[in-house]
Amino acid sequence: MKLDILVLPVHPDDAELGCAGVILKHIALGHKVGIIDLTRGELGTRGTAEIREQEAARAAEILGITIRENLELPDGFFTNTQEYQLKVISAIRKYQPDILITNAYHDRHPDHGRANELVETSAFLAGLRRIETTMDGQLQTEWRPKQVLHFIQDRYIHPDILVDVTDYWDKKIESIYAYGSQFHNPDWNSEEPQTYISSPEFIQIVEGRAREFGKSINVKYAEGFTSRKILGVDDLLELR
Repeated sequence: MKLDILVLPVHPDDAELGCAGVILKHIALGHKVGIIDLTRGELGTRGTAEIREQEAARAAEILGITIRENLELPDGFFTNTQEYQLKVISAIRKYQPDILITNAYHDRHPDHGRANELVETSAFLAGLRRIETTMDGQLQTEWRPKQVLHFIQDRYIHPDILVDVTDYWDKKIESIYAYGSQFHNPDWNSEEPQTYISSPEFIQIVEGRAREFGKSINVKYAEGFTSRKILGVDDLLELR
């Protein structure tokens, strides 16, 4: 199955926070979008990996994505090595996306930057035919995405591109709150400690960032992305 967009975030809930609006928008435009989480988020302070798996499935239903899978790399301890590159390469070749979206290249959580490096490296290597990977006993065909984008997370990074997601904002927030163990939830187990992202202020920060980005292109809400590759357009009149 070929996807138009594949999101490869390190933790379940990263995609929802970073690019759920873009996911929803492009599905509405008729594109096929999927998510493959790199880890199960088993080192998270609240909840468990099993709970996160259930929450990710609920979020996937809200988003309406084509597939959601998990590579089960070790949370906190994966590295940009051949072993893990081959897993990511195989996933890229399996779904042959035109666009990859992954974590920020520099952020408060060290997993985010390392995931970015792993995905960027693997996206390039996936296009080399002499690197062999198999699936279901069959040799996979090489495939290199046209573009790798990085969503912007905790640390402010000046975006290279902004996407209007105003019409999809409420559904994005709904997908985030599918992770009841992670974000503000008065009904959650009070014996577990509060975290930076479980405070009610955190979602206000997410909204504030989106409003700031939206103001730059004269819309209410926007999501921002960076790219190591220079971006191009066919029609200058399509620029905001």
